Amino acid sequence: MQRIVDNALAVSKESVKTVTYESLNNIASCINGVSALLLTLLPGKANILEGLHGWELRPTLRGPRLPRWMQNGVSSFNHFIHELSVDSDTSSLDYSSGEEESDGPPPASPSSQCSRLSWASASAKSEGHWSDWITFILWWLILPLRILLWVPQFFLRLFFKRSSRTPASPRRNQHRPRFSKTNSSKYHDVPNRATDRRRGVVEDLHLAIEICIEAIFDFFHRATHLLLSPSEAFGILLSWFSPSSHRRKEKHDHVSDDETVQTATLGDADPSLAERPTRLYNTMNTDTRTCQDVITELGYPYEAIRVVTSDGYVLLLERIPRRDARKAVYLQHGILDSSMGWVSNGVVGSPAFAAYDQGYDVFLGNFRGLVSRDHVNKNISSKEYWRYSINEHGTEDIPAMIEKIHEIKTSELKLSQPNTDEEINHEEPYKLCAVCHSLGGAAILMYVITRKIKEKPHRLSRLILLSPAGFHEDSNLGFTLVEYIFLFVSPVLSRLVPAFYIPTRFFRMLLNKLARDFHNYPALGGLVQTLMSYVVGGDSSNWVGVLGLPHYNMNDMPAVSFRVAQHLAQIKHTGKFRMFDYGSRRANVEVYGSPEPLDLGESYRFIDVPVDLVAGKKDKVIRPSMVRKHYKVMREGGVDVSFNEFEYAHLDFTFSHREELLAYVMSRLLLVEPTSVEQRQTSQKGMKLKKKKKEGTVV
Repeated sequence: MQRIVDNALAVSKESVKTVTYESLNNIASCINGVSALLLTLLPGKANILEGLHGWELRPTLRGPRLPRWMQNGVSSFNHFIHELSVDSDTSSLDYSSGEEESDGPPPASPSSQCSRLSWASASAKSEGHWSDWITFILWWLILPLRILLWVPQFFLRLFFKRSSRTPASPRRNQHRPRFSKTNSSKYHDVPNRATDRRRGVVEDLHLAIEICIEAIFDFFHRATHLLLSPSEAFGILLSWFSPSSHRRKEKHDHVSDDETVQTATLGDADPSLAERPTRLYNTMNTDTRTCQDVITELGYPYEAIRVVTSDGYVLLLERIPRRDARKAVYLQHGILDSSMGWVSNGVVGSPAFAAYDQGYDVFLGNFRGLVSRDHVNKNISSKEYWRYSINEHGTEDIPAMIEKIHEIKTSELKLSQPNTDEEINHEEPYKLCAVCHSLGGAAILMYVITRKIKEKPHRLSRLILLSPAGFHEDSNLGFTLVEYIFLFVSPVLSRLVPAFYIPTRFFRMLLNKLARDFHNYPALGGLVQTLMSYVVGGDSSNWVGVLGLPHYNMNDMPAVSFRVAQHLAQIKHTGKFRMFDYGSRRANVEVYGSPEPLDLGESYRFIDVPVDLVAGKKDKVIRPSMVRKHYKVMREGGVDVSFNEFEYAHLDFTFSHREELLAYVMSRLLLVEPTSVEQRQTSQKGMKLKKKKKEGTVV
């Protein structure tokens, strides 16, 4: 009888699994098919999906499958980026130069930002009392929505805690420090390659349904077994009331919670197995690789440097070190990005690796603004942390990182070449170039101009700016509407939303998994890609692919502070590239010494290094006309500047494999040669002769 019941339950269980599995597959295929139908109706999709291969614009009647770049069961976002990019023709090179014009007195030096923020915020509060009541009312209106978002998150966390009870791997169990320093060579590290096999939401639903079905039928199996075996059921009831059984259970629980596994580490002096404690934990199966993981897995050396700004923000400056190199390059990302963008195309197509292979010491900068909120004040509130604009990127973040680079390079070159003076005739013993994208380009221009106004060295030899921000008046209607709405509601919205990011680990995990589903179901991914492109004015960048990159993961992600967004809206509204407007004449006078913020476009005459501007003909976020405006204003200011255009969209400068762009960037970097030994010796002799002549004249 027991065998008959077991067979019946087994057949029923497999039948239910098959029905639910096929039903879920059919629902997913239906969604993919409807997406394909909608995609055929949307205008302009051909241009948006032009550079994206593999999008199937027809319904598929099969279940989830691996995309082509994951057919071996292992994924790599480098392969994904390689596949979803198309090389384009190189535009002609037009290099123009002019001599710097420094006539006329410089404007007054802007005061320190961090010392004035508290006063500016206080004056803003005194002028904005009317918005307090509106903020209070809106907070209560959105309270039900917050509760609705919290409830499913709570139950899903509870479900995952009970379902995915798997022992932690040794790699996950080890807590790596946030800022580490490794002096490994190319072959020092044993890379943990090809470990990313994320599940999408649909695959997680398959797994969750299967676990539920197993649990339900296991319950019925045990229940029928006890009904058919009364003696065994009676024994279980007695064990519940036996004190000795409780002691055995507590002992078993203690052993299972703190179980150990035997492990051995490569390179240990003692090769015998050691006991390493492991604990059961909850794995969400998402990709949480960092820039360090990518660099070391590809066999390159890596170093993480902790940088603290003058206003207390903790930044991560990453490095692919060549300690004896006299030429260095500083790479700075743009908005909602991180250093991951400079290494995301692997060895062949990434600017960071290309520069290192050409003999450069490579530094990867990261702006403030991660969700983890690193600050020297561990108790800093969210509103206080996010109270910064592009001003702080250009006058706090970049100066701190470049001064740290200067400190490191001078000390290392002194050790490797003891006869080297730190500075010869006000020249550094190394040459540092900057390659910046989007918002990073605007911040580096702000940095150079403000340092020259303050008569401080900026230590840069050349700027290569890829679609730099700064001028934005030429944009589509959507950006214009967002600009006016944003400026109108900013007094209220700034109190409710200090920054723009995905607030919880659960929703960041959900985005990470949805990005995988967008690739498993190509028509759905194509629809999302098209809609996202509409939001940004029709830009054909691979927006869906970028969402799947590891720097948008459940543990952390780059965010945008409200003031950074407000600053961009101010720049677009005024049509001028200028510093942040604090909203009142008194606040601006307190910070800048003048009623109006410093106009950076009118101060381009202070730029004393060559600048290479690169625009994308398909870029709808920062149009080529706006990059050309940078070029025109710089030429009028006497800056040594060049301008070039490529057939790129906005994100193609960092997230796509573009050989012609790498060749162009490297050609501009090679124009800056470090000072040779003979030149340094000649310069030293010249300085000594000048000193002797001066001494003789005085005598």
